[in-house]
Amino acid sequence: MKILVVNPNTTESMTHKIGAAARAVARPDTEIIATNSQNGPTSIQGFLDVATCVPGLLDEVARHTDVDAVVVACFDDTGVDAVRTLVSAPVLGIGEAAYHAASMVATKFSVITTLSRSVPGIENNLMRYGLAQKCAKVRATEIPVLKLEDGDPATLEKIKSEIRVSIAEDKAEAIVLGCAGMADLMADLSAEFGLPVIDGVAAGITFAEALVNTRLRTSKIGAYSVA
Repeated sequence: MKILVVNPNTTESMTHKIGAAARAVARPDTEIIATNSQNGPTSIQGFLDVATCVPGLLDEVARHTDVDAVVVACFDDTGVDAVRTLVSAPVLGIGEAAYHAASMVATKFSVITTLSRSVPGIENNLMRYGLAQKCAKVRATEIPVLKLEDGDPATLEKIKSEIRVSIAEDKAEAIVLGCAGMADLMADLSAEFGLPVIDGVAAGITFAEALVNTRLRTSKIGAYSVA
């Protein structure tokens, strides 16, 4: 099985992190192809970046025609509907995958994301997926996406602080990490806080494998048709 994992921004260091997180959970017989857009923003933080990264994302997907599934590694689920129209293989966004995973292991979860301007898009997606009632709160750390690439201990502490508040004030039973740049934090944070901390890259890969194994493809009757 081949799974294409596309980072819709152009930052290669983030793509390497995403690829490592994907391979850590993939089955031994699953090949992970981790790549990023060649044109577009260096990070995706709000509605303008979401819009401008889509052409590069579609170009990158079109370069890989022999894959069994596609995971779009942007928490905003950027361009997922467009990619589903472009290909027949299953296509997952890491935001949607993470929300569904959280809803299966907890009655209520909070999302910890980057900047405040990303919050409305996340809230809109939760409503669209019918999972807004499961989300206690979307919390912004005010950490720019690319700052996550620095490995700064102060950055990690900000994320931990928001998790503490989510547990104490939101009564969250699970935490969803609201950025692909946080993909390497899941295991350590789960162990430290004693509750499920969910990374969308890991969830997306696992769900993609399940869809391929059950021979499910993207429906081409209706919204995702090209006729």
